[in-house]
Amino acid sequence: MISDPTGLFVYLAAVLGAILWLSGLPKLRPIFRVTPVIIYAYFIPTLSTSVGITPIASPTYDWMARYLLPFSLMLLMVTVDVRAILRLGKMALVMMLVGAAGIVIGGPIALAVLGHWLPSDTWTGMAALSGSWIGGAPNMVAIKESVGTPDSIMGPIIVVDTVVGYGWMGVLLFFSAWQNRFDTYVGADTSTIQAVNRRLADVDRARLPAQIGDLAAILALGFVGAYVCVWIGDRLPTLGDPTIVSHTTWAVVLVTSLGLALSFTPLARLERVGASRVGYVALYLLLAGIGAQADLRKVLEIPLYLGVGALWMAIHAAVLILVARLIRAPLFFVATGSMANVGGVISAPVVASVYHQALAPVGLLMAVSGYAVGIYGGLLCAWLLSLVAGA
Repeated sequence: MISDPTGLFVYLAAVLGAILWLSGLPKLRPIFRVTPVIIYAYFIPTLSTSVGITPIASPTYDWMARYLLPFSLMLLMVTVDVRAILRLGKMALVMMLVGAAGIVIGGPIALAVLGHWLPSDTWTGMAALSGSWIGGAPNMVAIKESVGTPDSIMGPIIVVDTVVGYGWMGVLLFFSAWQNRFDTYVGADTSTIQAVNRRLADVDRARLPAQIGDLAAILALGFVGAYVCVWIGDRLPTLGDPTIVSHTTWAVVLVTSLGLALSFTPLARLERVGASRVGYVALYLLLAGIGAQADLRKVLEIPLYLGVGALWMAIHAAVLILVARLIRAPLFFVATGSMANVGGVISAPVVASVYHQALAPVGLLMAVSGYAVGIYGGLLCAWLLSLVAGA
């Protein structure tokens, strides 16, 4: 067993480095398209603990949860192009927000219907999943830390996130062949799509080689922002019974808000030299630490969790289709708005490009906007889930 805190950190970093390296090999890319990096980043450390290589508890995990999360969120938020998102047009933003609303209300309904067959703390795992389905992995970890989701329950949640999320992506891709019929049925005005395409023509995504000064600035921004927000969060009161707004929650909300505010400053240019990529490395490293604390026995409960996830996704889809019918939104915005929430920055551009090849950037920007609303929507969903669970 690796008991030394530094040695444990090095081991987790080495495992993650190996996973990311393998995911970039051309021969293995098809495998990582089906089973994303996040699965391996979580479950390989879980297996390491199960066979006795790593401990189930360590000060290393505590430090990682306390500082790597706000560090990664700071770098991800400061690189959000809020101006470009606002230029997407009303239809795109409405459908992205409707998709988020479908997740917020769908979770509590699914828990009310099927929750009595699952453990009493299932609501905390569903709260974490709501974060993933409104913005992606950063929000999942943030909500997980906020409501205190047991590490043992995260294994099934990660599986549900992947199986249901990618299953729904497959459904959306299938219906791309039916978009003309859907648009005709709802009376959609597809000129909006062309307008969005023109607005995105000038969006600059050029990246530059990172210099030493750039990397130093990225690390300084991430760690200083994280430390300040954690320090302030520790001095603010907790709210709720059970606790919904903890000291960690305050830190997450503060770092999210601060990062979004700084995205309007020249610091946002750090994205050109890879600030968000550094943030994602920190996030995956944190997920590896969470995985090392998981209990494989909980995986046996996956079929029940999958049922909850499937019902939850069905409610999300129903809300989107209903609103699309009311506001005459094209199926493109229904699919992209849904995947911008559920799939995040990786899946949303793929779905967008299948519907309209030139509009992959729309999916990307709609997914990035999920970062901004994911924390707040996830906390609202967590509160509703706690009410349904009677916690």
